[in-house]
This record gives sequence, C-alpha cells and structure tokens, in this order.
Amino acid sequence: MEIGIVGLPNVGKSSLFNALTGAAAAAENFPFTTIEPNIGIVPLPDVRLDVLAQEWNSAKVTPSGIRFVDIAGIVEGASQGEGLGNKFLSHIRSVDAIAHVVRCFKDENVVNVMTELNPQSAADIITTELLLADIQQCQTALDRWSKKAKSGDKDSIIKCNALNDCVKAFNEGIPARRLKDIPQEILTEFQFLTAKPLMYVANTDEGTPDEALLKPLRDRAQSEGAALVSLCTKLEAEIVQLPPEERDAYYESVGIASPGLARLAQAGKELLKLICFFTAGPQETRAWLIPQGTVAVKAAGKIHTDIERGFIRAEIYRYDDLKRLGSYKAVQEKNLVTLEGKEYIMQDGDCAYFRFSV
Repeated sequence: MEIGIVGLPNVGKSSLFNALTGAAAAAENFPFTTIEPNIGIVPLPDVRLDVLAQEWNSAKVTPSGIRFVDIAGIVEGASQGEGLGNKFLSHIRSVDAIAHVVRCFKDENVVNVMTELNPQSAADIITTELLLADIQQCQTALDRWSKKAKSGDKDSIIKCNALNDCVKAFNEGIPARRLKDIPQEILTEFQFLTAKPLMYVANTDEGTPDEALLKPLRDRAQSEGAALVSLCTKLEAEIVQLPPEERDAYYESVGIASPGLARLAQAGKELLKLICFFTAGPQETRAWLIPQGTVAVKAAGKIHTDIERGFIRAEIYRYDDLKRLGSYKAVQEKNLVTLEGKEYIMQDGDCAYFRFSV
C-alpha cells in the first residue's frame, strides 16, 4: 500500500521524501523539480522486533515498511491541466492515502508560490483541485451510467443517484471521505481523490514551531477527521545523513524528544489501518504489515503465495505474552500457543508460524 506525498511546489515534499528514504531525490529551489514520482519504502521502527530477535537469536532482522510516493507539486488550475496537473493527479489516483505537506516555515531563500505564508489558504488550493478533479470524474461517470438508468436498470439508477449526491457534496466543498451515506463500494469504484485517507504534514522551521501557523491546520485536520504531523523536513533530511549511532544524540542536542520520521511512519500505519504481525526464528525475525481484519490464510500469502495455497494451520502466540512471561518456552508452558484455521482474524502483535503443504 502506498502513501502519496502531495502539496504546492516548494513546500518541502522532496526534502521529506529524502529524509524518509535516505534517497537523493532532487530538492531544488524551483517548482516542478519532481515530474515523475519517486518511490521509496520507509522502514517502520518497532521495538518488538528487537525483543523477538533476541529471544530467537536471529541472524537477520527485517522491519516492515510503508511505500511513500513523492508526487510533483500541484498548482492552482491543476484539475484543468495547469502545471502538468492532469499527469500529477493521475499519480495521486493510484495511491492508497495522501500525505499533504503544507509550508509552515519562513525562508526568503526558498521561493513561495503564494504571496504570503498562509497554511490554511495553501491547503485550500490542493483541496479545491482534488474536489474539482472529483467533480469531473463524477460527471464522466454520470454520462456513462445515465443512459442505462433511463432504461430502468436498477443498478445504474442507484449509481446515478449516488453520483448526483457526490456532485452536490463536492460543489459544497465536502470531500468524499466525509460522505457516510454514500455506499463505500461506489466511492471505491470511481476512485475519488478526496475519498482517500488524509494526513497533513506541517513542514516547520527548526526549533519551536510557530503555533499561530499550526493552530488553523490542527483545527482543520480535526474537523476533517485527518491526522496532523509537524516536523522540519530540512532538519530531518540532514539528520538522516548521519551515521545511525549518532542520530539520537543529535535529536537530543536540538531538543527533539520524538523524531518526526518515526511519528510520520506510525501515522502512516494508522492512516492505512494496518496492523503488524511477526515471524521469528533463528534465521530471521521479520515484521509484516497487513490491513486490519485480514484472515490467517491471506496473511500467509503476504509471505509467499505457496504458503497461502497450501495453508494447513497457523501457530499463533502473542508478543505481549512473550514480553510478559520472558521467553517463548514460558509461553508454551502456559499453553498460550494456539492453532488457528484459515478464517482466524490476525491481530496486531501476533507472532505466527504457518504450517503448509504444497
């Protein structure tokens, strides 16, 4: 699953991507540096991996990861093709969620495409362009389904009624993710951009963020049911270039208690409604991300299709039980290792061994 990084030009999207992945995506001081989207997998920090790896004396430790896509800057008029807008909007349509980077830093050396530093107005521009694109999508779908609806086709009538409600809501500035009365399958079928889960990323100055800039964005996120993460992408991109053993000391020296990237990765996991299960043994301890509600046989397929195809049973124990009791042997002695079938719903923190035969 992928999270697309969007925003106006020069708000720090590519710097954020560089910080997240340690990659060298261009981050120049002019619009449209990014034309083709950069893609990177960002490791998700998880202290449970270290505990499991120590218990099993694992030779290798592999964290889970979230795919971030750095999408080029969107400008006003993008829905009409301005600034290569149509191409960029198609990139957004292919991702599962949106991280909307908003400029909350003051720097005369970095061109601001707006006349003033106004996070609320900047967020409005992106939201409006996504809504306009969704209106176009709605109108195209209505043209296609209205002919069948006029002939009395019940499925087409239901879709046309829902699409008309969507057009009305979009024109009123209401994104698809807030339309609780519209069947989810219709929102999914027509791939509305504003139906995607959203988080705002406030790109701040170094030091203490300006609360006067952050408060309107925080209020906006709360009213929209969106997440908000504030960080300084410039600082995070610099820190990621340091050796791993020096990073914690640097964060401490600049007064950052919780690294922004760790908060962002966790917010991304929650935004996509993912849970994490583990496989652990002498060869490797590994974390796997799956959607909430995934059954055991599908979780097995995340590892390999052969395991899904030949699934017999899943041996499951809870990380919390291992942590509480101190060892896998103690978990066994308490009969806390269970055998589960295909339809068992995986839980966050499950440790699994899948039995299979092909």
